[in-house]
Amino acid sequence: MNKKSKVIFAIILVLIIQTLTYIISGNNKSYIHMDEAYSLGLASYNKINIQDNEDFYNNWHEKQYYEDYLTVNSNEIWNYIQVYENQKNDVHPPFYYLLLRIAMGFSINHYSKWPPIILNIIIYLFVTIFMYLILEKILQKNNNHKIKSLFLALFSSITLASITNVIYIRMYALSALNILVTTYLHIRLLEDNSNNNKILFGIGISALIGSLTHYYYLFYLVMLFIMFAIKYIKQKKYRNLIKYIVTMVCSGIISLIIFPYSIQHMFFGYRGKGVIDNLLDIPQFLGRLKQYIGKVNEYAFNNLFYLLCIIIIGTIIYKFIKKEKIIESKNKYIKYLVFPTLFYFILVSVASPWIELRYIMPICNIIFVLFIILLQQLLEPIIKEKTLNKIILGICLIIFIIPILFVPIKKIIPQINLKIEPEVLYYDKKEIAEKLKNNLNVPTIYFFNSNNDRFLDDILLFTYIDQSYIAKDIECEEENIKEILKNKDISNGIIVFINEGQENDYILNKLKIATNLENCQYLKRLNACDLYYLD
Repeated sequence: MNKKSKVIFAIILVLIIQTLTYIISGNNKSYIHMDEAYSLGLASYNKINIQDNEDFYNNWHEKQYYEDYLTVNSNEIWNYIQVYENQKNDVHPPFYYLLLRIAMGFSINHYSKWPPIILNIIIYLFVTIFMYLILEKILQKNNNHKIKSLFLALFSSITLASITNVIYIRMYALSALNILVTTYLHIRLLEDNSNNNKILFGIGISALIGSLTHYYYLFYLVMLFIMFAIKYIKQKKYRNLIKYIVTMVCSGIISLIIFPYSIQHMFFGYRGKGVIDNLLDIPQFLGRLKQYIGKVNEYAFNNLFYLLCIIIIGTIIYKFIKKEKIIESKNKYIKYLVFPTLFYFILVSVASPWIELRYIMPICNIIFVLFIILLQQLLEPIIKEKTLNKIILGICLIIFIIPILFVPIKKIIPQINLKIEPEVLYYDKKEIAEKLKNNLNVPTIYFFNSNNDRFLDDILLFTYIDQSYIAKDIECEEENIKEILKNKDISNGIIVFINEGQENDYILNKLKIATNLENCQYLKRLNACDLYYLD
Protein backbone atom coordinates (compact mmCIF):
# COMPACT_ATOMS: atom_id res chain seq x y z
CA MET A 1 0.00 0.00 0.00
CA ASN A 2 1.53 3.32 -1.09
CA LYS A 3 1.55 6.50 1.01
CA LYS A 4 -1.48 8.04 -0.71
CA SER A 5 -3.53 4.87 -0.24
CA LYS A 6 -2.62 4.79 3.46
CA VAL A 7 -3.85 8.35 3.89
CA ILE A 8 -7.11 7.58 2.10
CA PHE A 9 -7.58 4.46 4.24
CA ALA A 10 -6.93 6.49 7.41
CA ILE A 11 -9.45 9.17 6.36
CA ILE A 12 -12.08 6.50 5.68
CA LEU A 13 -11.39 4.97 9.12
CA VAL A 14 -11.80 8.38 10.79
CA LEU A 15 -15.09 8.94 8.96
CA ILE A 16 -16.36 5.52 10.04
CA ILE A 17 -15.49 6.20 13.70
CA GLN A 18 -17.25 9.57 13.73
CA THR A 19 -20.27 8.20 11.87
CA LEU A 20 -20.68 5.38 14.39
CA THR A 21 -20.47 7.98 17.17
CA TYR A 22 -23.21 10.03 15.51
CA ILE A 23 -25.44 7.00 14.93
CA ILE A 24 -25.20 5.99 18.60
CA SER A 25 -26.03 9.54 19.69
CA GLY A 26 -28.84 9.80 17.14
CA ASN A 27 -30.30 6.53 18.36
CA ASN A 28 -30.40 7.94 21.91
CA LYS A 29 -32.09 11.18 20.83
CA SER A 30 -35.51 10.97 22.44
CA TYR A 31 -37.16 14.34 21.89
CA ILE A 32 -36.99 17.49 19.80
CA HIS A 33 -36.57 21.17 20.60
CA MET A 34 -39.25 23.54 19.30
CA ASP A 35 -36.81 24.93 16.71
CA GLU A 36 -36.28 21.41 15.38
CA ALA A 37 -40.05 21.11 15.05
CA TYR A 38 -39.99 24.43 13.20
CA SER A 39 -37.34 23.03 10.84
CA LEU A 40 -39.52 20.07 9.94
CA GLY A 41 -42.66 22.17 9.62
CA LEU A 42 -41.00 24.91 7.57
CA ALA A 43 -39.68 22.28 5.17
CA SER A 44 -42.97 20.44 4.71
CA TYR A 45 -46.10 22.19 6.00
CA ASN A 46 -48.34 24.66 4.18
CA LYS A 47 -47.93 27.21 6.97
CA ILE A 48 -45.09 28.38 9.20
CA ASN A 49 -46.80 27.15 12.36
CA ILE A 50 -49.41 24.45 12.88
CA GLN A 51 -51.09 26.83 15.36
CA ASP A 52 -52.02 29.06 12.43
CA ASN A 53 -54.73 26.53 11.53
CA GLU A 54 -58.20 27.86 12.36
CA ASP A 55 -59.24 24.57 13.94
CA PHE A 56 -56.09 24.09 16.03
CA TYR A 57 -57.34 25.37 19.39
CA ASN A 58 -60.32 24.13 21.37
CA ASN A 59 -60.92 21.07 19.20
CA TRP A 60 -60.16 17.39 19.63
CA HIS A 61 -57.51 16.05 17.25
CA GLU A 62 -55.99 12.68 16.48
CA LYS A 63 -52.23 12.17 16.49
CA GLN A 64 -52.01 12.31 12.67
CA TYR A 65 -53.06 15.97 12.85
CA TYR A 66 -49.81 16.87 14.63
CA GLU A 67 -47.62 14.39 12.79
CA ASP A 68 -48.67 16.06 9.54
CA TYR A 69 -46.68 19.13 10.61
CA LEU A 70 -43.51 17.06 11.01
CA THR A 71 -43.76 14.97 7.85
CA VAL A 72 -44.04 15.02 4.09
CA ASN A 73 -47.28 13.35 3.04
CA SER A 74 -47.71 11.31 -0.13
CA ASN A 75 -49.74 14.07 -1.80
CA GLU A 76 -46.97 16.63 -1.05
CA ILE A 77 -43.95 14.80 -2.45
CA TRP A 78 -43.42 17.10 -5.43
CA ASN A 79 -44.69 20.29 -3.83
CA TYR A 80 -41.47 22.18 -3.06
CA ILE A 81 -42.82 25.71 -3.42
CA GLN A 82 -43.85 25.74 0.25
CA VAL A 83 -40.20 25.45 1.28
CA TYR A 84 -39.54 28.82 -0.34
CA GLU A 85 -42.80 30.41 0.79
CA ASN A 86 -42.30 29.46 4.42
CA GLN A 87 -38.78 30.88 4.52
CA LYS A 88 -40.00 34.07 2.89
CA ASN A 89 -42.43 34.50 5.78
CA ASP A 90 -39.97 33.34 8.45
CA VAL A 91 -36.46 34.60 9.36
CA HIS A 92 -34.02 32.26 7.59
CA PRO A 93 -32.85 31.69 4.01
CA PRO A 94 -34.10 28.52 2.27
CA PHE A 95 -31.18 26.31 1.18
CA TYR A 96 -30.97 24.07 4.25
CA TYR A 97 -34.74 23.57 4.25
CA LEU A 98 -34.59 22.43 0.64
CA LEU A 99 -32.06 19.74 1.57
CA LEU A 100 -34.12 18.83 4.63
CA ARG A 101 -37.25 18.51 2.51
CA ILE A 102 -35.43 16.11 0.18
CA ALA A 103 -34.25 14.07 3.17
CA MET A 104 -37.74 13.96 4.69
CA GLY A 105 -38.97 12.46 1.43
CA PHE A 106 -37.42 9.17 2.56
CA SER A 107 -40.02 8.85 5.34
CA ILE A 108 -43.36 9.61 3.69
CA ASN A 109 -46.48 10.00 5.91
CA HIS A 110 -44.52 9.19 9.05
CA TYR A 111 -42.27 11.23 11.33
CA SER A 112 -38.76 9.91 11.77
CA LYS A 113 -35.75 11.59 13.33
CA TRP A 114 -33.39 9.68 11.05
CA PRO A 115 -33.68 11.45 7.65
CA PRO A 116 -32.59 14.85 9.06
CA ILE A 117 -29.94 13.27 11.29
CA ILE A 118 -28.56 11.25 8.37
CA LEU A 119 -28.50 14.45 6.32
CA ASN A 120 -26.32 16.05 9.01
CA ILE A 121 -24.15 12.92 9.26
CA ILE A 122 -23.45 13.18 5.52
CA ILE A 123 -22.72 16.91 5.86
CA TYR A 124 -20.27 16.18 8.67
CA LEU A 125 -18.39 13.67 6.52
CA PHE A 126 -17.44 16.67 4.39
CA VAL A 127 -16.89 18.87 7.46
CA THR A 128 -14.21 16.46 8.66
CA ILE A 129 -12.66 16.13 5.20
CA PHE A 130 -12.34 19.89 4.79
CA MET A 131 -11.09 20.28 8.35
CA TYR A 132 -8.39 17.75 7.50
CA LEU A 133 -7.48 19.58 4.29
CA ILE A 134 -7.18 22.88 6.18
CA LEU A 135 -5.12 21.33 8.98
CA GLU A 136 -2.84 19.65 6.46
CA LYS A 137 -2.00 23.10 5.06
CA ILE A 138 -1.51 24.66 8.48
CA LEU A 139 0.63 21.81 9.87
CA GLN A 140 2.53 20.97 6.68
CA LYS A 141 5.91 21.97 8.20
CA ASN A 142 5.42 19.56 11.12
CA ASN A 143 6.68 16.01 11.13
CA ASN A 144 3.91 13.49 10.39
CA HIS A 145 1.60 16.40 9.64
CA LYS A 146 -0.93 14.21 7.84
CA ILE A 147 -1.40 11.96 10.86
CA LYS A 148 -1.65 14.94 13.20
CA SER A 149 -4.18 16.58 10.90
CA LEU A 150 -6.28 13.42 10.84
CA PHE A 151 -6.29 13.05 14.61
CA LEU A 152 -7.22 16.69 15.14
CA ALA A 153 -9.96 16.49 12.49
CA LEU A 154 -11.35 13.38 14.20
CA PHE A 155 -11.30 14.81 17.72
CA SER A 156 -12.86 18.08 16.57
CA SER A 157 -15.72 16.10 15.03
CA ILE A 158 -16.60 14.10 18.16
CA THR A 159 -16.71 16.82 20.81
CA LEU A 160 -20.12 17.37 22.40
CA ALA A 161 -20.50 20.51 20.28
CA SER A 162 -20.01 18.59 17.02
CA ILE A 163 -22.25 15.72 18.10
CA THR A 164 -24.93 18.23 19.08
CA ASN A 165 -24.55 19.90 15.69
CA VAL A 166 -25.20 16.57 13.96
CA ILE A 167 -28.24 15.46 15.96
CA TYR A 168 -29.77 18.96 16.11
CA ILE A 169 -32.25 19.27 13.25
CA ARG A 170 -31.23 22.75 12.16
CA MET A 171 -29.00 24.42 9.57
CA TYR A 172 -25.89 24.78 11.74
CA ALA A 173 -24.13 21.64 10.49
CA LEU A 174 -24.45 22.92 6.93
CA SER A 175 -23.24 26.34 8.08
CA ALA A 176 -20.16 24.68 9.63
CA LEU A 177 -19.44 23.05 6.28
CA ASN A 178 -19.93 26.33 4.41
CA ILE A 179 -17.41 28.04 6.70
CA LEU A 180 -14.79 25.32 6.26
CA VAL A 181 -15.20 25.11 2.48
CA THR A 182 -14.91 28.90 2.21
CA THR A 183 -11.80 28.88 4.42
CA TYR A 184 -10.13 26.07 2.47
CA LEU A 185 -10.75 27.76 -0.87
CA HIS A 186 -9.31 31.03 0.46
CA ILE A 187 -6.22 29.14 1.64
CA ARG A 188 -5.92 27.67 -1.85
CA LEU A 189 -6.23 31.18 -3.23
CA LEU A 190 -3.24 32.24 -1.11
CA GLU A 191 -1.10 29.70 -2.96
CA ASP A 192 -2.22 30.81 -6.40
CA ASN A 193 -0.56 34.03 -7.55
CA SER A 194 -2.62 34.21 -10.72
CA ASN A 195 -5.98 34.15 -8.92
CA ASN A 196 -7.12 30.92 -10.53
CA ASN A 197 -10.60 31.37 -11.96
CA LYS A 198 -11.65 27.88 -10.83
CA ILE A 199 -10.83 28.72 -7.22
CA LEU A 200 -12.62 32.06 -7.48
CA PHE A 201 -15.64 30.31 -8.96
CA GLY A 202 -15.59 27.86 -6.03
CA ILE A 203 -15.40 30.76 -3.56
CA GLY A 204 -18.34 32.42 -5.28
CA ILE A 205 -20.45 29.24 -5.11
CA SER A 206 -19.45 28.69 -1.48
CA ALA A 207 -20.38 32.27 -0.57
CA LEU A 208 -23.69 31.90 -2.41
CA ILE A 209 -24.65 28.67 -0.61
CA GLY A 210 -23.42 30.04 2.73
CA SER A 211 -25.52 33.18 2.44
CA LEU A 212 -28.56 31.07 1.52
CA THR A 213 -28.01 28.81 4.54
CA HIS A 214 -27.63 31.18 7.50
CA TYR A 215 -27.06 34.91 7.76
CA TYR A 216 -24.44 34.59 10.53
CA TYR A 217 -22.17 32.95 7.95
CA LEU A 218 -21.73 36.46 6.53
CA PHE A 219 -19.90 37.52 9.73
CA TYR A 220 -17.18 35.00 8.91
CA LEU A 221 -17.13 35.81 5.21
CA VAL A 222 -16.88 39.57 5.77
CA MET A 223 -13.68 39.22 7.83
CA LEU A 224 -12.13 36.91 5.22
CA PHE A 225 -13.05 39.42 2.54
CA ILE A 226 -11.48 42.31 4.47
CA MET A 227 -8.27 40.34 5.06
CA PHE A 228 -7.88 39.40 1.40
CA ALA A 229 -8.72 42.91 0.22
CA ILE A 230 -6.03 44.35 2.52
CA LYS A 231 -3.58 41.69 1.36
CA TYR A 232 -4.09 42.52 -2.33
CA ILE A 233 -3.86 46.26 -1.67
CA LYS A 234 -0.61 45.86 0.28
CA GLN A 235 0.86 43.69 -2.47
CA LYS A 236 -0.46 46.11 -5.12
CA LYS A 237 -2.20 43.22 -6.88
CA TYR A 238 -5.09 45.35 -8.03
CA ARG A 239 -6.13 43.03 -10.84
CA ASN A 240 -6.46 40.18 -8.36
CA LEU A 241 -8.39 42.47 -6.02
CA ILE A 242 -10.85 43.44 -8.75
CA LYS A 243 -11.45 39.80 -9.72
CA TYR A 244 -11.96 38.89 -6.05
CA ILE A 245 -14.40 41.76 -5.45
CA VAL A 246 -16.31 40.98 -8.65
CA THR A 247 -16.63 37.34 -7.48
CA MET A 248 -18.10 38.39 -4.16
CA VAL A 249 -20.41 41.01 -5.67
CA CYS A 250 -21.74 38.53 -8.25
CA SER A 251 -22.32 35.97 -5.50
CA GLY A 252 -24.24 38.55 -3.47
CA ILE A 253 -26.35 39.65 -6.43
CA ILE A 254 -27.24 36.05 -7.37
CA SER A 255 -28.11 35.34 -3.73
CA LEU A 256 -30.51 38.30 -3.67
CA ILE A 257 -32.02 37.31 -7.02
CA ILE A 258 -32.72 33.83 -5.65
CA PHE A 259 -33.95 35.07 -2.27
CA PRO A 260 -34.54 38.85 -2.24
CA TYR A 261 -36.32 38.56 1.13
CA SER A 262 -32.88 38.39 2.78
CA ILE A 263 -32.84 42.18 2.88
CA GLN A 264 -36.15 42.24 4.74
CA HIS A 265 -34.97 39.52 7.15
CA MET A 266 -31.61 41.09 7.97
CA PHE A 267 -32.56 44.74 8.25
CA PHE A 268 -36.30 45.11 8.71
CA GLY A 269 -37.63 41.86 10.22
CA TYR A 270 -38.00 41.37 13.96
CA ARG A 271 -34.92 39.11 14.12
CA GLY A 272 -32.80 41.53 12.09
CA LYS A 273 -33.85 44.47 14.25
CA GLY A 274 -33.07 42.41 17.33
CA VAL A 275 -29.54 41.76 16.05
CA ILE A 276 -28.97 45.47 15.41
CA ASP A 277 -30.34 46.40 18.85
CA ASN A 278 -28.01 43.90 20.54
CA LEU A 279 -25.01 45.14 18.57
CA LEU A 280 -25.67 48.68 19.82
CA ASP A 281 -26.08 47.59 23.46
CA ILE A 282 -22.43 47.80 24.49
CA PRO A 283 -22.85 47.34 28.30
CA GLN A 284 -24.18 43.78 27.92
CA PHE A 285 -21.34 42.75 25.59
CA LEU A 286 -18.86 41.42 28.18
CA GLY A 287 -21.55 39.45 29.99
CA ARG A 288 -22.75 37.74 26.83
CA LEU A 289 -19.16 37.04 25.76
CA LYS A 290 -18.45 35.38 29.11
CA GLN A 291 -21.55 33.20 28.79
CA TYR A 292 -20.57 32.07 25.29
CA ILE A 293 -17.07 31.23 26.48
CA GLY A 294 -18.82 29.07 29.06
CA LYS A 295 -20.66 27.30 26.22
CA VAL A 296 -17.33 26.65 24.48
CA ASN A 297 -15.91 25.28 27.73
CA GLU A 298 -18.82 22.89 28.22
CA TYR A 299 -19.34 21.58 24.71
CA ALA A 300 -16.16 22.07 22.68
CA PHE A 301 -13.74 21.11 25.48
CA ASN A 302 -15.96 19.14 27.86
CA ASN A 303 -15.12 21.51 30.75
CA LEU A 304 -11.34 21.52 30.20
CA PHE A 305 -11.14 24.83 28.32
CA TYR A 306 -10.10 26.90 31.33
CA LEU A 307 -7.41 24.37 32.23
CA LEU A 308 -5.99 24.66 28.71
CA CYS A 309 -6.08 28.45 29.04
CA ILE A 310 -4.11 28.23 32.29
CA ILE A 311 -1.48 26.01 30.61
CA ILE A 312 -1.25 28.37 27.63
CA ILE A 313 -0.99 31.52 29.78
CA GLY A 314 1.54 29.83 32.09
CA THR A 315 3.69 28.85 29.12
CA ILE A 316 3.58 32.38 27.71
CA ILE A 317 4.62 33.85 31.10
CA TYR A 318 7.43 31.29 31.39
CA LYS A 319 8.74 32.20 27.94
CA PHE A 320 8.46 35.91 28.69
CA ILE A 321 10.51 35.53 31.90
CA LYS A 322 13.09 33.44 30.05
CA LYS A 323 13.11 36.08 27.28
CA GLU A 324 12.31 33.43 24.72
CA LYS A 325 10.28 33.91 21.56
CA ILE A 326 6.62 33.11 22.25
CA ILE A 327 5.98 31.38 18.90
CA GLU A 328 9.04 30.15 17.03
CA SER A 329 7.70 30.17 13.50
CA LYS A 330 4.99 32.10 11.73
CA ASN A 331 2.27 30.29 9.81
CA LYS A 332 0.93 32.19 6.82
CA TYR A 333 -2.37 30.28 6.80
CA ILE A 334 -3.53 30.22 10.39
CA LYS A 335 -4.51 33.89 10.66
CA TYR A 336 -7.13 33.29 7.96
CA LEU A 337 -8.72 30.86 10.39
CA VAL A 338 -8.14 32.81 13.62
CA PHE A 339 -9.47 36.27 12.77
CA PRO A 340 -12.69 35.25 10.94
CA THR A 341 -13.45 32.80 13.77
CA LEU A 342 -12.82 35.44 16.44
CA PHE A 343 -14.87 38.01 14.52
CA TYR A 344 -17.75 35.53 14.12
CA PHE A 345 -17.61 34.58 17.80
CA ILE A 346 -17.66 38.18 19.02
CA LEU A 347 -20.45 39.33 16.70
CA VAL A 348 -22.62 36.28 17.37
CA SER A 349 -22.06 36.71 21.12
CA VAL A 350 -23.44 40.23 20.85
CA ALA A 351 -26.03 39.76 18.11
CA SER A 352 -27.71 36.44 18.92
CA PRO A 353 -31.24 36.74 20.39
CA TRP A 354 -30.46 34.22 23.16
CA ILE A 355 -27.33 32.73 24.73
CA GLU A 356 -27.49 29.36 22.99
CA LEU A 357 -24.84 26.88 21.87
CA ARG A 358 -26.47 26.57 18.45
CA TYR A 359 -25.30 29.98 17.26
CA ILE A 360 -21.61 29.16 17.74
CA MET A 361 -21.77 25.47 16.77
CA PRO A 362 -20.51 26.24 13.23
CA ILE A 363 -17.14 27.37 14.65
CA CYS A 364 -16.74 25.19 17.76
CA ASN A 365 -14.66 22.64 15.86
CA ILE A 366 -12.39 25.43 14.58
CA ILE A 367 -11.96 26.84 18.11
CA PHE A 368 -11.02 23.35 19.30
CA VAL A 369 -8.26 22.82 16.72
CA LEU A 370 -6.92 26.37 17.09
CA PHE A 371 -6.37 25.93 20.83
CA ILE A 372 -4.68 22.56 20.36
CA ILE A 373 -2.41 24.00 17.65
CA LEU A 374 -1.59 27.01 19.83
CA LEU A 375 -0.71 24.73 22.74
CA GLN A 376 1.51 22.62 20.50
CA GLN A 377 3.34 25.62 19.04
CA LEU A 378 3.96 27.11 22.49
CA LEU A 379 5.36 23.87 23.90
CA GLU A 380 7.42 22.77 20.88
CA PRO A 381 10.66 24.53 21.94
CA ILE A 382 10.28 23.34 25.56
CA ILE A 383 9.30 19.67 25.22
CA LYS A 384 10.75 17.02 22.93
CA GLU A 385 8.59 16.22 19.93
CA LYS A 386 7.73 12.60 20.83
CA THR A 387 6.82 13.59 24.38
CA LEU A 388 4.80 16.58 23.17
CA ASN A 389 2.87 14.42 20.71
CA LYS A 390 1.92 12.08 23.55
CA ILE A 391 0.83 15.02 25.72
CA ILE A 392 -1.34 16.52 22.97
CA LEU A 393 -2.85 13.11 22.21
CA GLY A 394 -3.49 12.56 25.92
CA ILE A 395 -5.25 15.92 26.28
CA CYS A 396 -7.48 15.18 23.29
CA LEU A 397 -8.32 11.71 24.63
CA ILE A 398 -9.16 13.11 28.07
CA ILE A 399 -11.44 15.73 26.51
CA PHE A 400 -13.15 12.96 24.54
CA ILE A 401 -13.60 10.42 27.34
CA ILE A 402 -14.73 12.87 30.07
CA PRO A 403 -18.44 12.54 29.10
CA ILE A 404 -18.09 8.74 29.15
CA LEU A 405 -16.34 8.77 32.55
CA PHE A 406 -18.90 11.05 34.14
CA VAL A 407 -21.90 8.87 33.24
CA PRO A 408 -21.27 6.39 36.09
CA ILE A 409 -19.92 9.15 38.39
CA LYS A 410 -23.10 11.19 37.83
CA LYS A 411 -25.21 8.22 38.94
CA ILE A 412 -23.20 7.89 42.15
CA ILE A 413 -22.90 11.64 42.85
CA PRO A 414 -25.93 13.39 41.25
CA GLN A 415 -24.74 16.78 42.52
CA ILE A 416 -21.92 16.86 39.94
CA ASN A 417 -22.87 19.61 37.51
CA LEU A 418 -20.90 18.71 34.40
CA LYS A 419 -22.39 18.14 30.95
CA ILE A 420 -22.20 14.50 29.98
CA GLU A 421 -24.31 14.47 26.84
CA PRO A 422 -25.03 16.53 23.71
CA GLU A 423 -27.36 19.45 24.31
CA VAL A 424 -30.38 18.16 22.36
CA LEU A 425 -30.19 14.46 23.18
CA TYR A 426 -33.14 14.69 25.63
CA TYR A 427 -32.49 11.16 26.80
CA ASP A 428 -34.26 12.00 30.08
CA LYS A 429 -37.54 12.28 28.15
CA LYS A 430 -37.38 8.85 26.60
CA GLU A 431 -39.37 7.19 29.40
CA ILE A 432 -42.26 9.67 29.33
CA ALA A 433 -42.48 9.44 25.53
CA GLU A 434 -42.80 5.66 25.78
CA LYS A 435 -45.44 5.95 28.51
CA LEU A 436 -47.62 8.33 26.51
CA LYS A 437 -47.28 6.20 23.42
CA ASN A 438 -48.29 2.99 25.18
CA ASN A 439 -49.81 2.54 28.67
CA LEU A 440 -50.78 6.21 29.25
CA ASN A 441 -52.34 6.83 25.85
CA VAL A 442 -55.54 8.37 27.23
CA PRO A 443 -57.52 11.56 26.41
CA THR A 444 -55.18 14.51 26.86
CA ILE A 445 -55.83 18.19 27.56
CA TYR A 446 -53.20 20.88 27.14
CA PHE A 447 -54.16 23.95 29.20
CA PHE A 448 -52.52 26.53 26.98
CA ASN A 449 -51.55 30.03 28.07
CA SER A 450 -51.00 32.04 24.89
CA ASN A 451 -48.70 34.45 26.74
CA ASN A 452 -46.17 31.62 27.02
CA ASP A 453 -46.43 29.96 23.63
CA ARG A 454 -43.94 27.11 23.29
CA PHE A 455 -46.33 24.40 22.09
CA LEU A 456 -43.89 23.16 19.46
CA ASP A 457 -41.52 22.15 22.25
CA ASP A 458 -43.98 19.33 22.99
CA ILE A 459 -45.57 18.60 19.63
CA LEU A 460 -43.70 15.29 19.32
CA LEU A 461 -45.58 13.88 22.31
CA PHE A 462 -48.89 14.74 20.66
CA THR A 463 -47.95 12.55 17.68
CA TYR A 464 -48.08 9.62 20.13
CA ILE A 465 -51.48 10.42 21.72
CA ASP A 466 -54.67 9.18 20.04
CA GLN A 467 -56.92 12.03 21.27
CA SER A 468 -55.83 15.47 22.46
CA TYR A 469 -57.31 18.91 23.00
CA ILE A 470 -55.47 22.25 23.15
CA ALA A 471 -57.54 24.44 25.49
CA LYS A 472 -56.46 27.98 24.73
CA ASP A 473 -56.91 30.59 27.48
CA ILE A 474 -60.08 28.95 28.74
CA GLU A 475 -61.66 29.71 32.09
CA CYS A 476 -60.97 26.53 34.01
CA GLU A 477 -64.41 25.93 35.51
CA GLU A 478 -66.33 22.69 36.04
CA GLU A 479 -68.83 23.33 33.22
CA ASN A 480 -66.08 24.05 30.67
CA ILE A 481 -64.13 20.93 31.62
CA LYS A 482 -67.23 18.74 31.38
CA GLU A 483 -68.02 20.19 27.96
CA ILE A 484 -64.48 19.48 26.73
CA LEU A 485 -64.58 15.87 27.98
CA LYS A 486 -68.13 15.20 26.81
CA ASN A 487 -68.44 11.71 25.21
CA LYS A 488 -64.79 10.93 26.05
CA ASP A 489 -63.86 7.68 27.79
CA ILE A 490 -61.88 8.75 30.85
CA SER A 491 -62.20 5.47 32.72
CA ASN A 492 -58.43 5.02 32.44
CA GLY A 493 -57.77 8.61 33.43
CA ILE A 494 -56.58 11.69 31.56
CA ILE A 495 -53.23 13.33 30.82
CA VAL A 496 -52.91 17.04 31.56
CA PHE A 497 -50.32 19.46 30.16
CA ILE A 498 -50.11 22.89 31.84
CA ASN A 499 -47.74 25.42 30.36
CA GLU A 500 -46.19 28.32 32.23
CA GLY A 501 -48.01 31.30 33.70
CA GLN A 502 -50.96 29.40 35.16
CA GLU A 503 -52.05 28.18 38.60
CA ASN A 504 -51.41 24.46 38.30
CA ASP A 505 -53.01 23.46 41.63
CA TYR A 506 -56.17 25.41 40.84
CA ILE A 507 -56.52 23.74 37.42
CA LEU A 508 -55.88 20.28 38.84
CA ASN A 509 -58.43 20.72 41.63
CA LYS A 510 -61.09 21.85 39.14
CA LEU A 511 -60.30 18.81 36.99
CA LYS A 512 -60.69 16.45 39.94
CA ILE A 513 -64.09 17.92 40.77
CA ALA A 514 -65.33 17.83 37.16
CA THR A 515 -64.08 14.31 36.38
CA ASN A 516 -64.31 12.55 39.76
CA LEU A 517 -60.70 11.45 39.22
CA GLU A 518 -59.14 11.55 42.67
CA ASN A 519 -55.50 10.63 42.14
CA CYS A 520 -53.05 13.10 40.60
CA GLN A 521 -49.55 11.98 39.66
CA TYR A 522 -46.88 14.48 38.63
CA LEU A 523 -45.12 12.89 35.67
CA LYS A 524 -42.52 15.23 34.23
CA ARG A 525 -41.26 18.74 33.77
CA LEU A 526 -40.94 19.21 30.01
CA ASN A 527 -39.22 22.04 28.14
CA ALA A 528 -42.07 24.49 28.70
CA CYS A 529 -44.80 22.81 30.74
CA ASP A 530 -45.68 20.40 33.53
CA LEU A 531 -47.23 17.02 32.86
CA TYR A 532 -49.75 15.22 35.12
CA TYR A 533 -51.78 12.01 35.11
CA LEU A 534 -55.21 11.95 36.77
CA ASP A 535 -56.98 8.66 37.41
